[in-house]
Amino acid sequence: MKRFGILVNKGKPKARVVLKELVLLLEERRVEVWLEPDIAQSIDRPDLSLAVNRFPDVVEIVFVLGGDGTLLGVARRFADFDIPILGFNLGNLGFLSEAEPDSLSTAVDRILSGDYYIEERLMLDAEVVRDGKVLERSVALNDVGIAKGSFSRMITGTVYMDGVYLGTYSGDGLIVSTPTGSTAYSLSCGGPIVWPGVQCILLTPICPHTLTARPMVLPADSTLEIRVSATHRDLGVTIDGQLGYRLRVDDVIRVAKSRHYTPLIKWEERDFFEVVRKKLQGEQDEGEGLEGRI
Repeated sequence: MKRFGILVNKGKPKARVVLKELVLLLEERRVEVWLEPDIAQSIDRPDLSLAVNRFPDVVEIVFVLGGDGTLLGVARRFADFDIPILGFNLGNLGFLSEAEPDSLSTAVDRILSGDYYIEERLMLDAEVVRDGKVLERSVALNDVGIAKGSFSRMITGTVYMDGVYLGTYSGDGLIVSTPTGSTAYSLSCGGPIVWPGVQCILLTPICPHTLTARPMVLPADSTLEIRVSATHRDLGVTIDGQLGYRLRVDDVIRVAKSRHYTPLIKWEERDFFEVVRKKLQGEQDEGEGLEGRI
């Protein structure tokens, strides 16, 4: 690997400091580094400027400096291209990021020596259909959320899987999630944690108005169609919690496994269950406290 692109969340306080150090480390190892033009200008390195839409033609790996939200946006942007992504956690949780700012040199050396593997994460294709016509299309790495707005009034989602009636859910909405997204919004609504290698789609009700409404694990190759209804107009659909579209009563949201995958760079010794224990359960490393020895 000799050509690296770096994308940065400019809103993170440490972003420029980490970026400068990362650029220096890469250049010391005689590899090409490319940055977004405005970021390159901000660190006085206009010679490294490359438009993001040219990254797929030039770079072999993309480094992402930011939090999980930054990485989600990059994953969607490069969904059409099979470019491995390595996240450096500058956020709070950093569940999707594999590297930390205090180990930049180690991360760079591991990448250059091939000491990593790539996890292909399932993505979802989502469409908003109105009167038989597709109005919006998008791809998601985490989830597709269908929810009411700020008013405390329910919406109802009638769900079909491959044309077969699955059920009707009334409440605050529904989440259709990938295994990657199982540790995000779906988890906070009572959904299960799913190992990312499992090929499936999750359907999780948001604050359902019945005790019998429970999350469901569905086949990855199925197509879900959700018809929304409500007594109000304050409802919408979100993609990874970042993109949003207004919905109308009787709109249909169609969700299916995408042909695209997000290739995330991972370290062999850092398994998924360790990340769950540390990031979600607050477990410390062995020797740091009682939790690490149980």
